Order: sequence, then C-alpha cells, then structure tokens
Amino acid sequence: MSKIIHVALAAYGMSGMVFHGPLIKANSHFKLDKILERTKNLSKHEHPDATIVRSYADILSDKSIDLVVINTPDTFHYEMCRQALEAGKNVVVEKPFTQSVSEAEELIDLAKKKGLIITVFQSRRLDGDFMTIQKIIEEKSLGRLTEFESHFDRYRTYIAPNTWKETGNEKIGVLYNLGSHMIDQALVLFGMPLSVTSHLDILRDNGTVIDYYDIRLRYKKFAAILKCSYLVRHSGPRYSIHGTLGSFQKWGIDPQEEALKNHHTPDEINWGIEDKTQWGDIDTNINGIHICGKVETVPGNYNLYYDNLYNVLTKGEKLLVEPEQSRDVLIIMEACIKSNKEKRTIEI
Repeated sequence: MSKIIHVALAAYGMSGMVFHGPLIKANSHFKLDKILERTKNLSKHEHPDATIVRSYADILSDKSIDLVVINTPDTFHYEMCRQALEAGKNVVVEKPFTQSVSEAEELIDLAKKKGLIITVFQSRRLDGDFMTIQKIIEEKSLGRLTEFESHFDRYRTYIAPNTWKETGNEKIGVLYNLGSHMIDQALVLFGMPLSVTSHLDILRDNGTVIDYYDIRLRYKKFAAILKCSYLVRHSGPRYSIHGTLGSFQKWGIDPQEEALKNHHTPDEINWGIEDKTQWGDIDTNINGIHICGKVETVPGNYNLYYDNLYNVLTKGEKLLVEPEQSRDVLIIMEACIKSNKEKRTIEI
C-alpha cells in the first residue's frame, strides 16, 4: 500500500479553490486533512472530509500533517514557511517564493538543516504551450535562437476593490505576480542571463501598483523579452520565437486554469488538450526541408507537479521546482526593480 501524504491548506482563496484543492483531491497519493479559513466555511462543499481550522497554529501543532501548502498573500510567505519548517512540515509555497532573495536563502538553508522539502508552485512550467516551445527549442527546430518574446497581457481597466494585490510597494503588482511565472520559464529555458534591463510602470488610472513591465534578459547573441500589461484589449502572440532557420508563434493560453475554474479535474479524459484552433504556427527549415504549418500543442498537466512531489517525498527523486531556482527568479526581479529605478542595465 502506498504512503498517503497528509496535507493542510493555509488559505482558501483563489489558488486554494482553483488550483491546490482540486489538484490534491485528484491525486490519490494525497489527502487534504485541514484547511485554514479564519471566518468562512467556503471549502466545505468541495472538501467535506477536510477539517476547517481557524488558526495556523492548529495546522502546525498537528503531528499527522506532512505537507503545508502556503497560498496566502505574498507578504506572509516567508514567516509562514519558516514556522512550518520549524514545526517539521514539508512546504509548498505559492509564487513568488518570498519578497526578497535573503528571505529565500534563509528558508532554503532551514529546510536543508531540518531535512525537509520546500518548493514553489511554478505551475506555468506545466502549461501545454510552454512544454511545446521547450521541445521546439531543445530540438533546435528554429536553429540558433536570435530572439524570444513572451507576453502575458490582460485588459483590466478597473482597480479591484478589497484586495491586497492592488495596494503596496513595487513588490506587489504584476512583476511579482505574473512576472514570477514568466521569469521562471525563461530561466528554465535559458538559465541566468548576462544582464537585465527593465521598464516598470503604472498605467491604469488611479492605480498604485505596477501593472506593466518590459523586461529584457540578455544572453549571448540573443535576448529574452518578457512583457505584461493590464491595458491590452486585443492580445498578440503569447510567444514569438525567432532563430537562424525559422520562427514559431503561439496565440492563446493553456486551457487548464479555465477548466479548473469550471470544476473539471486532471483525472478526467483529455485533460489539458488544446483545441486545434489554438495550435502554434511554425515556419522553418529542418534538414533542408521547408516546414510551414501548425504545431500540435503538448497537453499540459498541472498534476505532474504533485506527482513529482509525491515521488520526491517517498522515493527521493529530484524536485521539479528546486527552491534555488525560485530564489534565482527573485534575483532577476530585484534586478528589474533596480534597473527601472536607476534607468540602466544591471549585470548579473
């Protein structure tokens, strides 16, 4: 009989409802035992067997809990991760890892000292579009890369009321939110860049947090360009990749998040399969043959994150998302802030 990993959710907001709750429920190796809701009982319908607790201490003091998922607002990540590790719990934490490189390094050291796992939920590594471009790049289907451009744009003119995501310093906003995913993807594909140049801005009327970025990661002979704006009503390609042999462009976004919002789960047939109309376009030359047409999107699968975590905890396999990688994301984001403030390129 396989070991069951007993899990506690540290919050039941959007990420608990849409991502972690459904993914844990769909994975037979995990059992969601406790959910922290300080005043409400929203989780009772979807997770009737889980106990709702009103304080974090109720989770930390429970010796049966193996894993704590910390999916609270960013400012609480460091302290709640530290407390969980001190209590002997393995940790999954939402992105961004923490709000500073030094905090991340402290948690990495503490986890090693305790012999525990800490990993960041970088789910966008398991988007079908990203897995597809990863394959295209690894197979050198475009030749030597000359430019990589990624967009994560939205059209949201209003300032959402009563949310921590709309108030705070430069570490609250799209850079530390969506930027955590996009920078992580770039580092997975290309490693640490030689330098970073960024432009950050607040575009929406009455906005107080960053809602736009243009980040240039310079590598040897090419650049990775990462862009996000809350004021893009008609989006262009999600990815545009160019090389010495050809180009690839991909529109649309992975269907998994929308499916999870509609109460579908990864254990269903045809999970993560993208509609043909969303497949990317390639125009290249492979072995002297001109190839021009559609590229079928690799099916995405967020549940691979928890499959990997189970194998790490029970078989000692390598983490899909190592904490040092998520610390490197913070190094880049801190360089972005410095670049924007000083109006110059930051060497890494």
